[in-house]
Amino acid sequence: MSFALSTIFRRPLAVAAVALLGLALAGCGVNNVPTLEEKAKASWGEVQNQYQRRADLIPNLVETVKGYASQEREVLTAVVEARARASQVKVDASTITDPVRFKEFQDAQNQLSGALGRLLVTVERYPDLKSNQNFLALQSQLEGTENRVAVARRDFIQAVQAFNTEIRTFPGVIWARLFWGAKAMESFAATTGAERPPAVKF
Repeated sequence: MSFALSTIFRRPLAVAAVALLGLALAGCGVNNVPTLEEKAKASWGEVQNQYQRRADLIPNLVETVKGYASQEREVLTAVVEARARASQVKVDASTITDPVRFKEFQDAQNQLSGALGRLLVTVERYPDLKSNQNFLALQSQLEGTENRVAVARRDFIQAVQAFNTEIRTFPGVIWARLFWGAKAMESFAATTGAERPPAVKF
């Protein structure tokens, strides 16, 4: 009889103990690591989204400029090639911790930004192009995209900073090593003028 009663009470006590342990761990911040990791990954997704928007707009810009600036083949070719290189280098959320691939991605995007800026400055020489409504609309979209890229990159940098700080400081460092095996994420290195869209003077 006593054995049966002991068995009846043992299970609820075990469940209660597990529940209390879970609450205690949650209260200690064990969930902060995956929460901040997911936020950083989501921010990276937005960065990629804005870069893709820019890459999608560039073919339209190049085609529009071609009709007016056919002699500027060198600049147009540089933009097309830079876009192709930038599209080939992929860094998804699962490889944000790879410094080599992340640097390749950043370098390719910076080269594209430079080529795009030179193209937009070049069209200053073409009055007909500057007054073309289609070009003006496209150029406005590109400027907006560059601003969105800057905002997305800033949000990603902040999210990575919060995540890396969490996994390197107490008590997050314990949970990161014991439970999650988390690694520090790469972030953007500031380059001169990267926070500004390409300079365009009309």
